[in-house]
Amino acid sequence: MLQAGMHAFILALGLILPLGVQNLFVFNQGAAQHRFRQALPAVITASICDTILIGLAVLGVSVFLLKIVWIKTIFLLAGVCFLLYMGYVMWKSKPAVSEDEERIFSPKKQIVFAMSVSLLNPHAIMDTVGVIGTSSMLYSDMEKYVFTAVCMVVSWIWFTALAIIGKITGMADKSGRLLGMLNKLSAFVMWGMAILMLLSLR
Repeated sequence: MLQAGMHAFILALGLILPLGVQNLFVFNQGAAQHRFRQALPAVITASICDTILIGLAVLGVSVFLLKIVWIKTIFLLAGVCFLLYMGYVMWKSKPAVSEDEERIFSPKKQIVFAMSVSLLNPHAIMDTVGVIGTSSMLYSDMEKYVFTAVCMVVSWIWFTALAIIGKITGMADKSGRLLGMLNKLSAFVMWGMAILMLLSLR
């Protein structure tokens, strides 16, 4: 069981560490909100979505759904539309360096955006299916439960830590210049992901 736990920890961390749309969004919310607890909707939603995806990957449900061509096509097109829109929103977004509440994402908006960057990113889902789903097949019974649970816990810890780091960065960046650059970077990452998804439809 220890081996399964260590394997899951290293695997999940390796998948979640690279710069991506989901990570940038959670980080930005941590930085933009006036208090850490106000970024919790983004943190919790991203964590729940990852938990669901990991569970589906281990159960093999994701593989079945992604093999159905029309479902995959609709899924990709929906993801492209959301990423293009979110890229536009992030590009236009200005850092909340004052008490200007209009620049702050509401809990509802955080939840919708976090769900979209988590669930409408086929490439991330395929990574989860291909790596975590396949790796889970190495284990059975209790070891498989341990493997799955550790992968899920890593996601929760990572997104919480990411929002905290974002908050610290936001507090240090009083001018808002760094956060403004991160918003632009987020937009480019989202648009780049949308283009890759469009190309995969060919």
